[in-house]
Amino acid sequence: MNVPNKLTLSRFVLTGAFLAVIFTGAPHCEPISLLLFSAASLTDYFDGKIARRDHLITNFGILMDPLADKILVCSAFIAFVGQGWMPAWMVVVVVARELAITGLRLLAASKNSVLAAERFGKHKTISQIVAIISVLVLHSYEQVGVVGRLFALPVFGQPWVNWFTTLSLGVAVVLTFTSGGIYLWRNRRLYMMDM
Repeated sequence: MNVPNKLTLSRFVLTGAFLAVIFTGAPHCEPISLLLFSAASLTDYFDGKIARRDHLITNFGILMDPLADKILVCSAFIAFVGQGWMPAWMVVVVVARELAITGLRLLAASKNSVLAAERFGKHKTISQIVAIISVLVLHSYEQVGVVGRLFALPVFGQPWVNWFTTLSLGVAVVLTFTSGGIYLWRNRRLYMMDM
C-alpha cells in the first residue's frame, strides 16, 4: 500500500478519535478535537499532493479518498448537531448531498466506471473544513489562554470568530448544495439511462 493510501486510511482512524474525544465532555475536549480534526484535514491535503507528485493515483485512492472526506465531514457536522452547535437543517443538506454523490459513484462503479472528484467538489470540501474548524475554534478559544484571546478581538461589536463561523457555515452549505447539483447534472447519463 502506497503512502497516499495510508494517509487516506489514517483519516478514518483520526475521525474515530475525533468523535471519541468530542463526545467525552472531558476538560479541554474541544481543543483536542480541534487538533485531531486539523490533523485529519491535513492528511486529505497531503495524500492528494503526494499521489499527484509521485504518480501514485490508484482506483483505491480515487474511491476511498472522497469517502474518507465525506465520513470526516459528515461525522463532524452530525456531532455539532448533537452538541447543539449548529442547526440540523444545515447538516441535512450536507449529508443528503454526500449520500447522493456516493450513490452516484456506486452506480458508476456498477457500470465499470470510476468518477473522480471534480475541482468544484474540492472547493466544497475546503469550505466545509474551514467551517468545521471555525466551529471548533469558536467553542475552544477560551480554553487556550493568550492565543485564544486573538479570536476574541471584537469586530462589529462581537468576537470576530462569531461572525466568521456564521459566514463560513453559510458558504459551506451553499457550496455543498451547488456542487452536488453540478456533479449530478454533469453525470446524468449514468442515471438517466436507467429511468
